[in-house]
Amino acid sequence: MTKPWHLDRRTVLKGAGVSLALPWLEGMTGGLSAADKAASSKLPKRLCCVMFPYGVAVPKDDSPERQWGWFPTGEGKDYELTNVLQPLAGLKQDMTVFQGLSHPRCRSMNGHDTGDTFLTANNLAPGTYKNTVSLDQLVAKYLGDKTRLASLTVSTDGGIGPRTRSTTLSYSEKGQPIPALADPKLIFQRIFGQDNASRKDRARLENSGSILDLVLEQSGDLKRKLGSGDQQKLDEFETSVRQVEQRVERSREWLDIPLPKVDASAIALDADPESAKEYISAIYDLLFLAYQTDITRVSAFQLGSYGPTLARTFPACLGLEANWHSIAHKANRKGGAEAMGKFDQFLAQNLSRFLQRMKETREGESDSSMLDRTLVLYGSSNSRTHQNVNYPLLLAGGKNFGLKHDQFLKFGNDVPMSNLFVSMMQSLGIEQESFVDSTGGLSGVA
Repeated sequence: MTKPWHLDRRTVLKGAGVSLALPWLEGMTGGLSAADKAASSKLPKRLCCVMFPYGVAVPKDDSPERQWGWFPTGEGKDYELTNVLQPLAGLKQDMTVFQGLSHPRCRSMNGHDTGDTFLTANNLAPGTYKNTVSLDQLVAKYLGDKTRLASLTVSTDGGIGPRTRSTTLSYSEKGQPIPALADPKLIFQRIFGQDNASRKDRARLENSGSILDLVLEQSGDLKRKLGSGDQQKLDEFETSVRQVEQRVERSREWLDIPLPKVDASAIALDADPESAKEYISAIYDLLFLAYQTDITRVSAFQLGSYGPTLARTFPACLGLEANWHSIAHKANRKGGAEAMGKFDQFLAQNLSRFLQRMKETREGESDSSMLDRTLVLYGSSNSRTHQNVNYPLLLAGGKNFGLKHDQFLKFGNDVPMSNLFVSMMQSLGIEQESFVDSTGGLSGVA
């Protein structure tokens, strides 16, 4: 018999058009039979894809600027992270770095056209926007029916953008771009079901300013039924949600900056540069929250685009030139690697924080973490800016799927990035033997 304090895995707190799904608690398995516990222990499998534009610095091995290059030194298990990826040093056991992979069909495209194809591997035909299904949407086809949102598509610039300068990574099975959300508050509302709130509920929400304020009474009733361990988890979760709410509000300052009416190559950042830092942190916090509450298991985050958008100004948050594109062009000239490397290091710091939070979040009754059950693909569709070969890529997480990590794998140009996609899908339990131009799975990963 199920004990009174047993919670359904889908338990939510509700109020004023808000539904706050709970993270995994011990009370969600307590009082169940051995068979029920076995079924309940089938924890989610997840995918997160993150792309940044403009490539990276790739100094020669004998260059004095080698430590500001993106790729590690060495090879295989015998490798060292450079300054750029050093923020991820504590996660080496949970990630693999790749060199040499790219999409062969996209190599002939203009150097900044390939953001559209990072997850599709498809060469966009001239004069048309015909694309093919993206990796995240193909995975969502198999994992998305188990959650309220089949997938979550976000980007720093939102919408779909123009052809070849897309502001979304996601494409449907018919190759149509899926609009990305950019406003952290809209993403927050999408996660917590406020999209369809009634006018009355919206008014209450606006007056309260916090979803937590609308569900705390119900939360208090729930806590009295939980064990001390679960009470602490719920307190930590509520604190986390409150912090995300506050970060979302701070980060919106960046979005309120209008695009200056100047030459696109000389966009200036007119507001507090700290807003860009808050914005990126807020997006990663929201992705984490969406996974923690099992609102979705698939997400794609385009961190900047190849077009003349506001995200180009992000380097200004570090006191660098307020033009990401310009910094990238200078990155592989003498003396230019450090500026690019410092900004890529900043991006790696944000990724590290996201991965570390997942690693520290335990799930179910096992010792596995959220990261152990999540694949995180991170990289760019250029190596040096405008070069569509040797993408900088890393794959983190997925230890429970049998993936090997703590290695730097080098491949020749004859190995398509799609082979990595095949291995990723198979590790997620998806019986997919091919993807576009793949020749099989990727050796050394599983």
